[in-house]
Amino acid sequence: MTDPPPPLILLAGPTASGKSGLALALARAFDGVVVNADSMQVYRDLRLLTARPSPEDEALAPHRLYGVLDGAEVCSAARWAVLAKDTLRETWEAGRVPIVTGGTGLYLEALTEGLSPIPDIPAGIRAAARARLDRMGNTAFHAALIARDPVTAARLDPGNSQRLVRAWEVLDATGRSLSWWQDQPPDPPVVSARRLTLVLDPPREALRAAIDARFVAMIAAGALAEVAALLARGLPPDRPVMKAVGVPDLAAHLRGETDLETAVMRAQAASRRYAKRQRTWLRGRVRADGRWAGPSGGGGAGSGPDDTTDVVETVRRFLRSL
Repeated sequence: MTDPPPPLILLAGPTASGKSGLALALARAFDGVVVNADSMQVYRDLRLLTARPSPEDEALAPHRLYGVLDGAEVCSAARWAVLAKDTLRETWEAGRVPIVTGGTGLYLEALTEGLSPIPDIPAGIRAAARARLDRMGNTAFHAALIARDPVTAARLDPGNSQRLVRAWEVLDATGRSLSWWQDQPPDPPVVSARRLTLVLDPPREALRAAIDARFVAMIAAGALAEVAALLARGLPPDRPVMKAVGVPDLAAHLRGETDLETAVMRAQAASRRYAKRQRTWLRGRVRADGRWAGPSGGGGAGSGPDDTTDVVETVRRFLRSL
């Protein structure tokens, strides 16, 4: 007789919705381990700007996969999946409950559904595709992609540089289109587990206010100096950490191209657009066992829904059912 699948709590939501604070509360209530599923919080360079949990919060419960990679590295969803698999196994072996939290869609898909079996792309091909886009500009690059791969190109926003480059590099490296790979049966999910999926889904205006307030707080806490230190490293512009929300806008200010007020407003707007994309993805792709409004206190690591009692009780019933 095989052992039953172990428990896994998945806590998703858009940026600034209060995920980190709620995950911490659940970890403390149920002897849990908070596991990061945010593509920018894996890097150690931008604790403030990516809203990573503070050292004080990390001291209250175990946190894993936060700040584990240097900004010079590239953490794909497939690489995160390998890290997450080991982390979850270690958590279960320790007799604790993993609470995976984040808003990066591909990471969550890797965990729950599996990923398209696209091979790793060599760094040289990836760099060449990025250089081509930088040389041609998005409009011309998109037109060139239409000529090579009309099916994939038709699915892409010409303004989304990252996705355009991804489509080009996959075609160059594999000889097959990105859309072909995406239509193949996915690799298995990261783990087999009894999963409880919770989603924070704040009203739009409340989330907008939390995003704006949080960014102001980030600046007050020293996010500008954090970005200055990152720029001083001279990392290639195609590194994911260089494209974290807020970095391009604050970098423009540091180069003297705009004033700080304008940079902050642009970064806030970029964060709101990111949250909108996250909410669209979560509503269309995630089957939640429960949804709660938020945020409270600006969506920082120490905040969450105004009343966590209902969430805690939902988790308690889930764990008792195992």
